[in-house]
Amino acid sequence: MRVLVVGGGAAGMMAAVSAAEGGADVTLLEPNERLGKKLNITGKGRCNLTNNTGLEELLANVPRNGKFLYSAFSRFNAQDTMAFFEELGVPLKTERGNRVFPVSGRAFDVSAALERRLKKFQVRLVRDRAKALETEDGMVRGVSGERDCYPAEAVILATGGISYPATGSTGEGHRLAEAAGHTVTPLRGSLVPLRDFGLGKTLQGLSLRNVGLTVFENSKKIYTDFGELVFTHFGVSGPLILSASAHMRYFEERAYHLEIDLKPALDEQALDRRLRIDFKKYSNHDFCNALNDLLPQKLIPEMVRVSGIDPRQKVHDITKEQRRGLLQLLKHFPVVIAGPCPVEDAIVTSGGVKVGEVDPRTMESKLVKGLYFAGEILDADAYTGGFNLQIAWSTGRAAGQAASDCSGPRKP
Repeated sequence: MRVLVVGGGAAGMMAAVSAAEGGADVTLLEPNERLGKKLNITGKGRCNLTNNTGLEELLANVPRNGKFLYSAFSRFNAQDTMAFFEELGVPLKTERGNRVFPVSGRAFDVSAALERRLKKFQVRLVRDRAKALETEDGMVRGVSGERDCYPAEAVILATGGISYPATGSTGEGHRLAEAAGHTVTPLRGSLVPLRDFGLGKTLQGLSLRNVGLTVFENSKKIYTDFGELVFTHFGVSGPLILSASAHMRYFEERAYHLEIDLKPALDEQALDRRLRIDFKKYSNHDFCNALNDLLPQKLIPEMVRVSGIDPRQKVHDITKEQRRGLLQLLKHFPVVIAGPCPVEDAIVTSGGVKVGEVDPRTMESKLVKGLYFAGEILDADAYTGGFNLQIAWSTGRAAGQAASDCSGPRKP
């Protein structure tokens, strides 16, 4: 059985390994000089390769087409991923939020382990770029590349999305899928920083930890979370914002704004008591000098401006209504969003091959026999925390095993 895997990223390498372990004769097609180019920069070069949690939690962290992944996650879950890499000689550790990293803190150790496995099972690596799928009578026959043609009884497309195009994710797999008759849903960035209307420039560099975030779409609450965000020259970023962006998909049609709860540990009654204590302490000070115990220094001028209270007004003259308005700002600090940053700045791509046209158990096309999909090329994306790489591992494993027609592993 000849299996051709197109794409040498996380999903592609896992698919190639899995097919070779099943006894297939595997060729891996990758135009980059080295494999795992995008994998090697994930997690700021540390590689957050999965999230140490159960099946239900995995699915809950896939806001787009999570149900499609139920079978793949069930057959190769986070614990399977961890065991797989530790058996390949990559010791792992679990950090805050159940995020799993190599003990070494080096993403290269993950890609190197996969490369060793590819060599052990004699997977051929060919430096070429796929140009067209070869099909006949509804069955895949191989791939035409820029340099040669590659006949195969099974082809696995694992070419990634369109985020980080410098790593080789240029959308070529989507074009191949469309040419084969597949629907490709609109491609956009997910887990992407957000642009605002200038607030970021004012607060640039301000990092807020342990804050609450609520996202509104046309004034309707659509998402809440808790964690860390940072203001940048263009708007807002950080873990909270990246996950929130996965729910903000229709900027051409709908308006979005954020509300930041700067004091999530205090309910309104407790926060009001805190304000009265601070105001008593600073009763003879100007309002602009009375918030130092409550807020980061960089945020105070903006909070004063938005509050509408005269910065030189004495604290003892602030009315109950003004204090109430300040309290609401502390619990619901507004940030109006202009749109997402370009897809090139996104961590993953939202959109891709329509999952209704793919068998969720095997990742095989329902339209072309012998054609499989794995990883980011599919229309399924998740939050930050290792969940997107788990999609790559699980779908790559499913596609590779299904593409191999041998029941037992081949001994190298």
